[in-house]
Amino acid sequence: MRWIDTHCHLDAPEFDADRAEVIARARTTGVVRMVLPAVEVANFAAVRDLAHAHGQAYALGIHPLYVDCAGDGDLQRLREALAAARDDPHLVAVGEIGLDHFVPGLDRTRQARFYAEQLLLAREFALPVILHVRRSADDLLKHLRRIEVPGGIAHAFNGSEQQARAFVGLGFRLGFGGALTFERALQIRRLAQALPETALVLETDAPDIPPQWLYRSAEARASGGTARNEPAELPRIAATLAELRGMSLADVAKLTSANACEALPRLQA
Repeated sequence: MRWIDTHCHLDAPEFDADRAEVIARARTTGVVRMVLPAVEVANFAAVRDLAHAHGQAYALGIHPLYVDCAGDGDLQRLREALAAARDDPHLVAVGEIGLDHFVPGLDRTRQARFYAEQLLLAREFALPVILHVRRSADDLLKHLRRIEVPGGIAHAFNGSEQQARAFVGLGFRLGFGGALTFERALQIRRLAQALPETALVLETDAPDIPPQWLYRSAEARASGGTARNEPAELPRIAATLAELRGMSLADVAKLTSANACEALPRLQA
């Protein structure tokens, strides 16, 4: 079986000590493609170089959690980077972009401006987008209805079914990962069962959002316990999706890989 991890931050410092081994482990489990989204101008080169070196895919964008420390000129730098990579088959999307209404103290007006400007860039370069959605689904949708883009992926989606179907209606797929494996994640698991199968893609968000078997409490982490997620966990996460939908693991692999390629067409190259 072949898998696509549609969201993985391989450039994160958590992988500095063993990045090559992490990639090798992923390949042994059948994870043949990984999408590496940027989060700020400072890591554009890192994700691009990693994707080129290891035959993976990448996206360029400014994450909402990094907007407050981004300069106004960073949007122009993003445009220049997208223009320079226009013919790069490894570049598959604009992302990770979006809105975060969970973390307190963030400048929502500035977030909205950066989000809207990046949607315009995605439209200009005919690229899908990878969206950060955290308590912000309605505002994200409002902008998407105003600025049409070629679809994409709503990463780590945890909104309502109505919101989910609104994203699907705009040509988006929804990313499911480690959170799906927790029995108490009732809303996410309901969505995984209720949504049309064409809406589903898989992700790890490694090194974040560890699945249930890697989770460590705050006390355990303070004592030195680690909860690093990595792409090799994707097939086991997929087994939860297969169980919830009553599908075989092979069918889930085929389905979610096809959906990922529909959402990010350059993955097919």
